[in-house]
Amino acid sequence: MNDKASNPSDTPASNFVRVEAAALGSLAQRLDNTMLEPFTAAADLLIDAANNRQSVVVTGIGKSGIIARKIAATLRSTGTPAHFLHPAEALHGDLGMITRGDTVLALSASGETEELLSLLPTLKRLSAKVISFCSCPASTLALSSDLFLDTSVDAEACPLNLAPTASTTVMLALGDALALEVSRRRGWKAEDFADLHPGGCLGKRLARVRDLMHTGDALPAVTPDTPLPQVIHEMSHKKLGMTTVLKDNSLLGMISDGDLRRLLERDGSRALERTAGEIMNSRPLTIPGNAFASSALALMEEKKITSLIVTGTDGQVEGVLHLHDLWTTNRS
Repeated sequence: MNDKASNPSDTPASNFVRVEAAALGSLAQRLDNTMLEPFTAAADLLIDAANNRQSVVVTGIGKSGIIARKIAATLRSTGTPAHFLHPAEALHGDLGMITRGDTVLALSASGETEELLSLLPTLKRLSAKVISFCSCPASTLALSSDLFLDTSVDAEACPLNLAPTASTTVMLALGDALALEVSRRRGWKAEDFADLHPGGCLGKRLARVRDLMHTGDALPAVTPDTPLPQVIHEMSHKKLGMTTVLKDNSLLGMISDGDLRRLLERDGSRALERTAGEIMNSRPLTIPGNAFASSALALMEEKKITSLIVTGTDGQVEGVLHLHDLWTTNRS
């Protein structure tokens, strides 16, 4: 049993958290030792299911069922097809969710949950692989599973040692670890993650530069022989604080508000006699259109600039990205 009051100054709330943290520490130790082999084998089963276009079905009831829903969601969001199956509903028709050869993650603290045990004959008939998360290796569920992953805890955080708390935290962490291990081994990339998360703040952070850049008539552009007064007009009209200098849509350079200020301070009224080609920065920073918005924002903040020119693989200008758009996208 964990000592819940090792420090006299500890509050009850902090003790509850320490009990759960200790349970997670114990889980980590098992994953490094006795659970490494079955955990690796469980990841193999999930990878095989994903590669063979089969589903991972996660099931549990009560508090374990709530954790099972979250694990299924984590698997889906990291590229492994998965869905939650309520054991009671499964007994009344939802077993049709499971097809031959699917992999089932069954969660039960005791390993003796009646509704889950009632599914076992059908799962065996369907040749489904069963991976159990439970705390008792001698339980019916553990002994009937293809793989058993130990989610035992020394004590629940509940002072009565009754309400599932530390045990459900361990189940959740183990499910996350399994989902992430499968994702890692399948080579899941940020690009893949972005494709599954187009909405909300996360989707905005993973937006592509080409989806946010200014193009067409909104793109500030002049030719190298454009006189400075027309350059200023173009920059003011497009309101991005800069303009590209192009020839046949190929990038020659860029002129920023800062470039204009420095030119006027140096040359005064004579600056108006200059052309874009004479005053441009011929080595502006660029970024590919398939870069993430978060990467563009980091680059702008590092270089202390407000705009990036977006170019294609052929060097042609595709658009311009402004800091304000990125700041709003990544921090809204």
